Formats: sequence, C-alpha cells, structure tokens
Amino acid sequence: MNEYDTDRIFDFVKKIDYEKTENPKTADCYLINTCHIREKATEKVYHDVGRIKKNYRNKNKPIVIIAGCVAQAEGEIILQNDRYIDAVIGPQSYHELAKIIKGIEEKRDRINLTEFETIKKFDQINLIRNYNSKISSYLTIQEGCDKFCKFCVVPYTRGPELSRSFNDIFDEAKLLVDNGTKEIILLGQNVNAYLFNNKRLSDLIIELEKLEGLKRIRYTTSHPIDMTDDLIDVHGSSKKLMPLLHLPIQSGSDKILNEMNRKHSVEDYIKKIEKLKQKKTNIKFSSDFIIAYPGETKKDFNDTLKILKKIEFINTYSFNFSPRPGTPADSLKLIKTEDAKKRLKTFQGAAENIKINYRKSLIGKKVKVLFENKISKNQYFGRDEFFNSVIVSNNSNLTGGIFETNIKSFNHRTLFGSIFNENRKKNFAA
Repeated sequence: MNEYDTDRIFDFVKKIDYEKTENPKTADCYLINTCHIREKATEKVYHDVGRIKKNYRNKNKPIVIIAGCVAQAEGEIILQNDRYIDAVIGPQSYHELAKIIKGIEEKRDRINLTEFETIKKFDQINLIRNYNSKISSYLTIQEGCDKFCKFCVVPYTRGPELSRSFNDIFDEAKLLVDNGTKEIILLGQNVNAYLFNNKRLSDLIIELEKLEGLKRIRYTTSHPIDMTDDLIDVHGSSKKLMPLLHLPIQSGSDKILNEMNRKHSVEDYIKKIEKLKQKKTNIKFSSDFIIAYPGETKKDFNDTLKILKKIEFINTYSFNFSPRPGTPADSLKLIKTEDAKKRLKTFQGAAENIKINYRKSLIGKKVKVLFENKISKNQYFGRDEFFNSVIVSNNSNLTGGIFETNIKSFNHRTLFGSIFNENRKKNFAA
C-alpha cells in the first residue's frame, strides 16, 4: 500500500511542477514514506534524514517531509527531535501534499498533518489521473482496520475501515489497463472487508474481470473472518483471479489467537482453506506468523508448526513478536530472547523445507508467466500464477506478455527457466 501511495504522491505533486528524480543528491524535496508495522521504523527515519543532511552539507537545504504511519504515530515527537524535518503527514492526508509543499516554500511554520481524512483522500485520488503504466499495478480499494488485534498498530495509524467507491475503483482500474497494466493487485489493510453500497470484494472482482485488457487479478491482505462464501465462490468461478491467496493466521494455537484478539480459531481457518480448495483445486496459500507472542508455550509453538505443515504454505512471512507502542500488547511480558530466536529459527527452517520441496516439484514443469520488465541485456523478470518470481533469457521482447515457461532451476527467491514455443515445440531461449 505504501508503494501505491508513493506512486499517487508523484501524481499529486505534478500539478505544482515537481517531478520524480532518481538522483538523491539533487532533489528539491525529499519525502520519506514510512511503515510502522515493524520495530525500529522511527530510528530508520532519523538515519535517512541523517544521510540527507550529509549529502546537503554545503548546499541549500531541501524540503524534508516524513509521511506514512510513522508520521501518524510519532509526528510531533519527530518534529521536536529534528529541526531539519519540515513536515509530517499521516497516510490519510496525502491529498494535502501540494498545499503543504507550497506552504513550506513560502516559509510558513513547520507542519504536522495527521488527521484521519480517508474519505477526503479517496475523493482527491479520484480527481488526479493515475499515470502508472506498470505491467503489474497496485490499486487501493480499502483502508483502515476495525479488528484491533492486540499486537497491531494499523487501527491507530490508518484509522477505521473505509472502502472506496465501487465506480471510482473500476474507473481507475480501466485507466491502468488503458495505460498498459495487465495485472491489478487490489490492496487494503483488510481488503476482503471491502463493502460499498452493498457491493463486496467478490462483486468488484466479477466487474473487473470484464476489462478485456486485464489478464490477472490478485488481492491482499485478507482477514480470515472476512473470507465469506461469496468470495470463496469467486475463486472457483473467476478465470482472471490468480490461484494464490495470502491469508494470515499468525498462530496455530487457539489460546494465542484468543490472546491476540484475532476473532477466529484454527478450526475456522482450516474450514475456510478446505472450502477454497473445493472451489479451486490448484489453489495455494501464503501466510503471516508471529512467533514467541507473549504467553506462547512450547505446546503453542508446536501447534503453529503443525498448521504450517498441514497446509503447506508455499510462502510465509514470520517474525518474532515486537511490541508496538500504543497497542494493548505493548506492555505484555516478553518471552526470553534466546527462546524466541530459537523458535523462529526452527519455524523458518520448517517453512523453508516446504518451500524448497514445492519449488523442486516445479522443475521440468510448464508455468504461465506474465513478464513485467527487462532486467539486463537479454533477461526478463516475471511472475507465474502463484506469484513466484521467474527469470528467463530471451532475445525477443517478452514485456507485457504471458508465456508458458519451462522451469529449469531455482534459488531461495527465484525460478529460472526458458520460454516454450508451442508452434515449434522446442525452446528458443537458453
């Protein structure tokens, strides 16, 4: 979502004659767009500002703006701690950015704008043309969270759940497709909680599927309790919705899920998975896990290992619990660091084995890859239907095309293969 917001920020500032630069030593304005999900985010802000100071030691000072969730959570403290920073802007206030920059240029006071104005933000986004022409594009359809998991800072930095207008989303999607986008990834803190005038995420996917130039649809991130039957049904009926679902469970222990205030049980989660498999037999899953959450016993941890192995997630994102200031879990007693690290290492080792075995099973198989860009003289990067990164060498331009690809090898991050030419029945790439 930060990547999508950053792209739209560039669209907002074009109207005041700013343009994107790739040279960090010649910028007139720096904007650092931040995320507060993990710890040490604030320290990274000060580190980045320190690098800017170093680059501009003997030059005119650029405008420096801190945006995003760190600004929302700690904006006033940031302004107090570093006079070099001109403004802090919460993630719901990007539509005010042009006005803020103009104000700084006119030497007004430093600015702290961290109000929750999601509706206004969505209204302004709709007025500014989305110039994104990427093959795979993000599209925010929902922001905020009403779930209040005890470990999570999102409700306090992004506000309550709010969905964009159904028609506005479709119009932006059509614009992206007209610009050359082949794949759209729908975004939200709880994207499957989308609801606007009785229209749900399933309705939106059905409507987007009508866009002729759009080849693939994905969405992230989902909450298990919002995985409704109508959405599960769409996974079975849609030809453009990809067969990978990122569905965070966080823990395989009902006790820990209850402590987290996740509002679902392990059994609930498994039932949703089984329903999805019935509708889409080749569907695969990825998930998030918090290891060593306060109160987690060895049994709780082993239950988490069991769910990992039972579902065989092809990708996982796992971290030791880190308390976020202002959340209910901030004051909980932490598990010993040594034990927490050991559990995380064990979990990630088991997850990696599953991932490796899955990737081994792809060797010699043909997968459909949407190629997004050229990365070197004759190498192209793309993703298959399961969001696996794929690199091939080819003398022809593959960008924007979907090609059947023979998988030859893999490493931790990437599959490597060659294009399969159905007409000639042999490879034309090494």
